[in-house]
Amino acid sequence: MNTIQAIAVAILQGATELFPVSSLGHAVVLPAVLNWSLDQRAPEFLPFLVFLHLGTAIALLTYFWRDWWLLALGVLGLSDPHQTRESRRVFLLIVIATIPAVILGFTLERFFRGLFGTPMVAAAFLVVNGALLLFGERIRTLGHRPLSSLTAKDALIIGCWQCGALIPGISRSGATMVGGLLRGIDHEGSAHFSFLIATPIILGATVLEVPKLLHASVAPGVFSLAAMAAVLSGITAYLSTWFLMRYFRSHDEWALNPFGYYCIVVGLASLAYLALT
Repeated sequence: MNTIQAIAVAILQGATELFPVSSLGHAVVLPAVLNWSLDQRAPEFLPFLVFLHLGTAIALLTYFWRDWWLLALGVLGLSDPHQTRESRRVFLLIVIATIPAVILGFTLERFFRGLFGTPMVAAAFLVVNGALLLFGERIRTLGHRPLSSLTAKDALIIGCWQCGALIPGISRSGATMVGGLLRGIDHEGSAHFSFLIATPIILGATVLEVPKLLHASVAPGVFSLAAMAAVLSGITAYLSTWFLMRYFRSHDEWALNPFGYYCIVVGLASLAYLALT
């Protein structure tokens, strides 16, 4: 991977991990469309995988540091009784929402990537992702339940929706937001919860890859290039989060529609291009 490719992959990861357009789908489709010889299963790519995830996770922790700080104080019993109860309740909801993806991801991630991780199939699932976003907007449960009203059942359902992101082309944030909308939570609240439960998932994925990285044979200079990519990915992810939280707050009636149309257009265009080349 050269420097230009590393910069492009970093910016792509930082944006598409949080925008509801599937980072994994773009990571599979884009190199094929651009004729880049990037093997994301190769040992040489492993440092980029670890560092890019780390950069994104740090960006989310930085943006939502107040949430995590209050959660930490509450879980440890270092805040007032009311805040302690609320923090422990929210922490439990995050754990519940994370469990389905952890179980399926740990046991079936390689199966899903091997089965669906080809460019043509990933492009097709980008179209499916776009249809899912439009579907979610069309049949969403009308109402404005505050995020504080989220129940354990809501969290489990949202967590099950998150499992769809194991398929390249299906967006994790998009799927969880659709799950939140169908439970009556508005776009901003759904995005907020989606980004909170993304943090342990991304950190967990990073930790799982570290032992492989320690035993991998990596060429000189790869780590410095990966570190640069991580910084770019983190900055892009932070800016993406900042933009999306304001965007969803201001466009609650139709916020997912533009992303849905984008995925359908990009997916169909990619399918056409790959079929003709």
